[in-house]
Amino acid sequence: MPPKTSAERLTRTAVAERALRIGDDEGLEAITIRRLAQELGVTPMALYWHFKNKDELLLGLTDHVMADVRADRSATDPWPTQLRAMAEALVRAMRAHPCLPDLLTAVDKKGVESFTRATDDALGLLERAGFSLEEGYWIATYLLHGAIGLVAAQPGCPANVPPDQVGEWLRQHRVSLQSLPPERYPQMVRLADTYRALPDMDRYFAFGIDLLIGAVEKMAAGRPVAS
Repeated sequence: MPPKTSAERLTRTAVAERALRIGDDEGLEAITIRRLAQELGVTPMALYWHFKNKDELLLGLTDHVMADVRADRSATDPWPTQLRAMAEALVRAMRAHPCLPDLLTAVDKKGVESFTRATDDALGLLERAGFSLEEGYWIATYLLHGAIGLVAAQPGCPANVPPDQVGEWLRQHRVSLQSLPPERYPQMVRLADTYRALPDMDRYFAFGIDLLIGAVEKMAAGRPVAS
């Protein structure tokens, strides 16, 4: 049997992973069928078996990245435990794929099966917490945008700063804060000391998820819990 050609070996997952790499490194605008075909060593026509155009490709990428954001813990786990696991999975996906927030804005999320399933899972958990379906949808939206905000506002050195310049970046920020009038901005001057080292990003994201889920738990307290 003759060996398979590049086109025959091509899978939907392989196409999605290569497109995500481009999107993460260069932004969604850099993702084109022609560019993907060149990088995968196939003709553009070979990709049409999987994605007919860029819109369909972006939907497929979003569906691929969101696949692990689901309430798949044991049904006996409390709703906050399962909801937290979903938020953690969403943040992990965004940290691994910086283009995901832009993807979620660019596509019609109703056409993304894994996103619809994740929303449905969240609504079910929030109904167990005593919220109405409408309230649950508001909360699910809040959690989505809260996760996007956590990733967008993460502290520390920007990714485009070379590793050998991180120390200088920290020093400049420290000096900038230390130069503020302490009688007017005492807390900001004290904040300068936090720029002696890069922040613990895992701690930052855990703290942020605590804020998001803690707010939901606070609102749920005292509500009748669905059986």
